[in-house]
Amino acid sequence: MKTWKKALGFAAVGAMTLGLAACGNSSNDAKDSDNGGSDNGTVTLKMYQVGDKPENYDKLMEIANKRIKEKINATVDIQYVGWGDWDKKMAAVIASGEAYDVSFAFQYVPNAQKGAFADLSELSQKYAKEYMEQLPDMYIKGNEINGKLYAIPVYGNAWAQQMLTFNQEYLDKYDIDISKVDGSYESATEVLKQFHEKEPNIAAFAIGQSFKASYNYDYPLGKDYPFAVKLDDEKNPKIINRYEDPEFMKVLKTMHEWYNAGLIPTDAATNTTGYPLEGNTWFMREETQGPVDYGDTILTNAAGQPLVSKPLTEQLKSTGQAQMANFVVGNASKHKEKAVEFLNLLNTDADLLNGLVYGVEGEQWEKVGDDKLKLLDGYKPNTHMAAWNTGNNMILYTQESITDEQIKERDESIENAKTSPILGFQFVTDNVKTQMTNVINVMNRYAASLNTGTVDPEKNVPELNKELEKAGIKDVMDEMQKQLDEFVKSSN
Repeated sequence: MKTWKKALGFAAVGAMTLGLAACGNSSNDAKDSDNGGSDNGTVTLKMYQVGDKPENYDKLMEIANKRIKEKINATVDIQYVGWGDWDKKMAAVIASGEAYDVSFAFQYVPNAQKGAFADLSELSQKYAKEYMEQLPDMYIKGNEINGKLYAIPVYGNAWAQQMLTFNQEYLDKYDIDISKVDGSYESATEVLKQFHEKEPNIAAFAIGQSFKASYNYDYPLGKDYPFAVKLDDEKNPKIINRYEDPEFMKVLKTMHEWYNAGLIPTDAATNTTGYPLEGNTWFMREETQGPVDYGDTILTNAAGQPLVSKPLTEQLKSTGQAQMANFVVGNASKHKEKAVEFLNLLNTDADLLNGLVYGVEGEQWEKVGDDKLKLLDGYKPNTHMAAWNTGNNMILYTQESITDEQIKERDESIENAKTSPILGFQFVTDNVKTQMTNVINVMNRYAASLNTGTVDPEKNVPELNKELEKAGIKDVMDEMQKQLDEFVKSSN
């Protein structure tokens, strides 16, 4: 799920993750802080992003900066921070008050609340109006904090849906019918058993330590915490502990039954390496898809082999999706206006964005018609940037295999997907910080074994909930519900 998307960048082309990182404290930093590194009034913008540097970075940026300079008289200084170093690095950057210009958002809500990011409410309307008018309302609502906007989000997968994804090779090899798999884990039990009988040494349901079972919830603080809201509570959403919900208990029981039947790897609760998307070490896995994945197209591209998926949850517009890929402007930046102007260009200039996401035109791809492309032999991993955290996916050229009907379905699904009843809700944890720490510590002891089915939920869930009570979960839920009620009231 999350693993392949970090590795492959949620890219609309299965691309590797773009990273833009700290510019450090070199001698050039002082120059850039004063005049943007300019000798002709050209501003050099300092950027941070997470990920790995493309192998052909210099060539990509030579082309990109030429166009950026022509359009807005600026260039971009891009360096990189890896996923493993990102949290530590950005925490230090923000704590130091460094005057960077643009960054992929790090801990967006708390750092915006602390004043680390510039208020873009007015700047975005003045310098990025063209792009902001293209964004669905959910991106604005999902990113506003106390009525102010501190980010310019990437228009990508506006909704997300959990899917059960199957290796097509094994479906064909053993003539396994997945037509009855729909909307629940339990519906996949029989096909998993069929596969396990044929291939007992290959993971039927390939999951590891980080796996969190899914249901039709939204999660105010993500799946690591026990808090959830059921999606049918549209007018009066209630905070629940999902480990007290009978419906989620059924899910955990299914996981335990699968584990006992050998359908889940015996080391699932401790396995941190996972199962590569490519290759044949797995039969079924859980993946996240959105509208710009065009069904299984992007997943299949990333795997390098045919995959087919069945829905597990509803298509949902949520705060998490709205904040999936935010760009912020540092509050200490001396080039706030130019930074926003650049973000507008990046998200509206098709030539600029496609050249970054697909690579060098003529070497890695070629245009076919007005808005489609063909990938060439030069299109390789690590030689381009990713779509999901670079720019507006709606102006990316689509591969030849993507039909007009698929594009129409994409647009209709964005319009019609379910909206979370808590879209835009931002929980302020100040009053329950100690309890929050206690709760996550408890979850860290129980979550992996319960969600992977390694232990019996009928015995261990009651133990978990007793520990959560001692940790102060009621205080957190009461505070969260209080803030949610105020949010709902103010939104009506």
